[in-house]
Amino acid sequence: MQLRALTTTVGLFAVATFATSAGTQPAARPDPAPAAQSVQQRTALPVLVDCLWHPQVRPTDFILACGDGNSRLASLRWSRWDAATARAKGVNWVNDCTPYCAAGRFHAYRVTVRLDRPRPWKKHPQVAHYSRITLVYQAGRPEQFAPTVSYPLWD
Repeated sequence: MQLRALTTTVGLFAVATFATSAGTQPAARPDPAPAAQSVQQRTALPVLVDCLWHPQVRPTDFILACGDGNSRLASLRWSRWDAATARAKGVNWVNDCTPYCAAGRFHAYRVTVRLDRPRPWKKHPQVAHYSRITLVYQAGRPEQFAPTVSYPLWD
């Protein structure tokens, strides 16, 4: 009886080995995606490149004036982020620089933000980035600004 059980076990093992070597693979769990692949999947849509050259997707805050920080977007709520454009509502905090920027006060202005013109990012050409930002001021605006302003974004 023990010999018969041993023979059956060896036979089943041989059949399983033969089936595997013949190309029939048992069901296996997929390997977890490596970190680089996860980043690539997240960046399939265009990104917004920040002042420190980090790709951002749907950021809640974004500095517009990288040199001095005197204009920044805050409380961004994104309603769209796709291959062509992104759209959000938020607040543009702008320093009045009166009498000079270090002594100036920040004022909040409600804006609609639009990102567009996706282009390959020079730092990572396989990643697209939005290359233009447009701000539409909802009510008030800084006195030196037009109701709608567009700026090229850094590459």
